[in-house]
Amino acid sequence: MHTPPVIPPEQSLIEYPCAFPIKVMGLHVEGFAAAIAQVALQFDPGFDPATIEHRPSAKGNYLGLTIIINATSREQLDELYRTLTTHPMVKMVI
Repeated sequence: MHTPPVIPPEQSLIEYPCAFPIKVMGLHVEGFAAAIAQVALQFDPGFDPATIEHRPSAKGNYLGLTIIINATSREQLDELYRTLTTHPMVKMVI
């Protein structure tokens, strides 16, 4: 498993806490948005699933979701990205 480099807080381009958008792409199937909302809630208990933006692909086979979480640390974001990228329903995380 690749470990990302450690960036000292003073060199981070992100000031915490902040609203941080994450785009998640997966197959357009029942339960995808709910599954991503569950992951978001693990890392941000105040996350509101009603705020998820949905963007179906042109042919409707894929669904792009944008979630905005309250980012509190680099470690939180790294772990959230790891959890999303290893989720079986997720194809890509940006």
